[in-house]
Amino acid sequence: MTTDQGLDAIVVGSGPNGLAAAVTLARAGLRVRVYERNAQIGGGAATAELTLPGFHHDVGSAVHPLALASEFFQKFGLKDRIELTVPEISYGHPLPGGRAGVAWHDIERTAAGLGRDGPAWLQLLNPLVDNISEVAELTGDSLLRVPRHPLTLARFGLRTLEQGGPAWNWRFTGDTAPALLTGTFAHSIGRLPSPSTAGAGLVLAAHAHAGGWPIPTGGSGAIVQALADDLLAHGGEIITDADIHKLTDLPPARIVLLDVTPRALVELAAGALPDRYTTTLSRFRYGNAVAKVDFALNEPVPWSADDLRRAPTLHVGGTRADQARAENAVARGQHSDSPYVLASQPSIIDPSRAPEGKHVLWAYTHVPAGSTRDQTEQITRQIERFAPGFRDTILTTASQTAAQMQNHNPNHIGGDIAAGAISLAQLVRRPVLSPDPWRTPLDGVYLCSSSTAPGPGVHGMCGYRAALSALAHEYNILTPPDLAPPAQ
Repeated sequence: MTTDQGLDAIVVGSGPNGLAAAVTLARAGLRVRVYERNAQIGGGAATAELTLPGFHHDVGSAVHPLALASEFFQKFGLKDRIELTVPEISYGHPLPGGRAGVAWHDIERTAAGLGRDGPAWLQLLNPLVDNISEVAELTGDSLLRVPRHPLTLARFGLRTLEQGGPAWNWRFTGDTAPALLTGTFAHSIGRLPSPSTAGAGLVLAAHAHAGGWPIPTGGSGAIVQALADDLLAHGGEIITDADIHKLTDLPPARIVLLDVTPRALVELAAGALPDRYTTTLSRFRYGNAVAKVDFALNEPVPWSADDLRRAPTLHVGGTRADQARAENAVARGQHSDSPYVLASQPSIIDPSRAPEGKHVLWAYTHVPAGSTRDQTEQITRQIERFAPGFRDTILTTASQTAAQMQNHNPNHIGGDIAAGAISLAQLVRRPVLSPDPWRTPLDGVYLCSSSTAPGPGVHGMCGYRAALSALAHEYNILTPPDLAPPAQ
């Protein structure tokens, strides 16, 4: 690559974290360039026509519980830049016999639908919902930082220990509330119950009743485009189809931020990292995986429970015991015959996602890392179980195995969309044990992917924290730059 004079910062990778880092640096007055290996920017937050013309599917993430709560996106003013619809129902959960659990945005309405378990739902989640900004702050940084809200930490910790251990059923008497809650736990692709899956799930459940689970009009790519537009408006550049193999391939720059995994960092450094740091990165574990199927439909999914026809997000997996059985099979390296399925039907609230009268359905299930099994039939069968006639609505499908997920995005090692296993140890040590885990031993080089704190999700916080660290250490800029959109 050619040498560029006056280039202050380089970002490798244009996922939400890479672009959040680039925007932050550009807003601080630096000249920034982003390199992206694919022809399309966005990584796991892109939108594309994957099945038929006019059907717009999210390539990776589809629903964004953290988009409104993220410190970065709040400062960036995301809700003022794109159209985000906060649905009346955050998520639904079909159950046998045509029943369903429904997590309404309104927590009181949710509790009312849970019968005798309604008070238990309120007791569990209300303290987190009422203090959601403190929960977001607690979970949006390195866990080695001194918490500013110890009472919220204690509330959150006690609930995580309860729901992450053998006592997870003690407060519930029916099967709807625990199944509804477990659907959020299973997002983390881990053993059930466990503290790591419970902690992540409780955060998602709390956001469902606080800011809600918003859907971007036009797809997740709208978030990426807003970030890219701001970067370009502040002098930044984006170069696509640029696969970087070594750090020495890059032109000179004072700061290099890498939206890549620890494994890729070692490869890019080509022996330049200290042995001890390399050894630590080699111990970073990657988790199990997802296999994804996108459906083009000629009509909405015919869910047996009417409320589910209004729910943009669904957890399809049966009872709490059913979901635990499926997730624990994957944790043992096995494929489940009756898998947990995370599904999104955004076209029920966003008609722009499909031709008139048609719909898109986004769905994935969990599989062992590196799986080459196509899960189209397993996902279809599980949905059909709760939506008889679903098969008849399918026009066509586009499937990706776990192995193919990595081919599209190298950060998804073996199909691990979290870029690293979600465990208590790796939430504290992500990827190293440090209050500043984004900074590497190489001068000016920082890691900003979901492999760093605070972990996975479309929140931009990994990139934002890495950029603030770089500004402080390389330019002595200690005040975060203004990220707000221009006044209208």
